[in-house]
Amino acid sequence: MRHIVVDVNINAEQYMAHYQGQVKDVVAWALDGRRVRFPTKILQPFVSRQGIVGRFQISFDDKGKFKTIERL
Repeated sequence: MRHIVVDVNINAEQYMAHYQGQVKDVVAWALDGRRVRFPTKILQPFVSRQGIVGRFQISFDDKGKFKTIERL
């Protein structure tokens, strides 16, 4: 299984646009320099009053299909 590591910093106000369906994807830079896009919904378990802040490892299969996400 492949993975990428990204730092995410989405404040509560910004997350509302994602929650309301106005924004469906997050675009971030992986630590290895790649620009990545992934669905906002995979971050839902990590939402706090401050929004979503942290470093995450996203795992996916060889076809690029999402498998798991974990906070590092």
